[in-house]
Amino acid sequence: MKIGFLINPVAGMGGKVALKGTDGEETLRRALELGAVPMAGTRAEEAVKEFAENAGDCRFYSPSGGMGADLLKSYGLETELLFDPSTHTTPADTKRAAEMMLERGVGLVVFAGGDGTARDICSVIGERLPVVGIPAGVKIHSGVYAKRPKDAGLLINNFLLGKVKRFTTAEVVDIDEEAFRDNIVRARLYGYMMIPDDREFMQDRKSGGSGGSTEEAANLAAFMALSMKPGVIYLIGSGSTTKQLTDRLGLDGTLLGVDAVRDGKLIGKDLTEAGIKEILSGVERNKRVLIITVIGGQGHIFGRGNQQLSPEVIRMIPKENITVIATPAKMAQLFGKSLIADTGDCALDRELSGYIPVVTGHARKMMAKVS
Repeated sequence: MKIGFLINPVAGMGGKVALKGTDGEETLRRALELGAVPMAGTRAEEAVKEFAENAGDCRFYSPSGGMGADLLKSYGLETELLFDPSTHTTPADTKRAAEMMLERGVGLVVFAGGDGTARDICSVIGERLPVVGIPAGVKIHSGVYAKRPKDAGLLINNFLLGKVKRFTTAEVVDIDEEAFRDNIVRARLYGYMMIPDDREFMQDRKSGGSGGSTEEAANLAAFMALSMKPGVIYLIGSGSTTKQLTDRLGLDGTLLGVDAVRDGKLIGKDLTEAGIKEILSGVERNKRVLIITVIGGQGHIFGRGNQQLSPEVIRMIPKENITVIATPAKMAQLFGKSLIADTGDCALDRELSGYIPVVTGHARKMMAKVS
């Protein structure tokens, strides 16, 4: 079997440093200046190790080095080098790889990246052959990605074993990152790609809006504001639901970043991972609280647009002090699906799994499973 394999090495680098993405040379330069490090290769390896044992009869086609070949060869997989990419990879490298994979007649394309990567591959491949995306970007709104890297690997393993029988199309969506950094979400549909029809492993496309009426969200925010205690540092995660809380407090919070509040005052805005650690280190562990919401339609609570909340940050906060809030309508949009923790640390994901209370309104909670 012939399989195309590609890693976008710079995908996701803007997450921990609060840049909301890594599209464009200038953004990548800023990310590097802020201390960002590549993560896509590590995410891709989480997938590869799940299917490598059953890929011995496969021939992989991949660009050299960090765009895929080095990882495949480290697992002893037969790999044909497509080309040597530029030192700092660009969308042109991704598109060139996709074109060459088509020429080689691959039966599946596997790629690690974010929405920009999916958009570049879609522009070449469209719906001509199946793909599986390994989530390694920041936003990941598109429905062509698995829920987690491990899920991508398990699904690819099933494909190799002939267990994937049905396919469907999924939307490729990307947003304007410059507008995104200014708290404006401007999404656009770029096309469709073919994916395995498997709801166990593949994520859904992010649904727009906050879910529910403005009144529901306002009442939820009012309840949370009344519940806040003096002397406690509250980290408030990204999203329109959590933004209602900072609005209720009369604070100029960020829609798409992580803010810190103590005693009704904003003590940190649009924080990076390093900034969050610095603020948390100033108080006792039991006075650290994290308030986050659910990604509409997808169910993620970690790993989508909030990579500043790294495994190291999450471990600084007692599990019982992590509060998930969502309107009843947003929870209903999940149609009973589990919430998802994709922190980048499989051990932490397991620690966070199980049933948790989700605050849905004034003195109202519902139990939800985190998987």
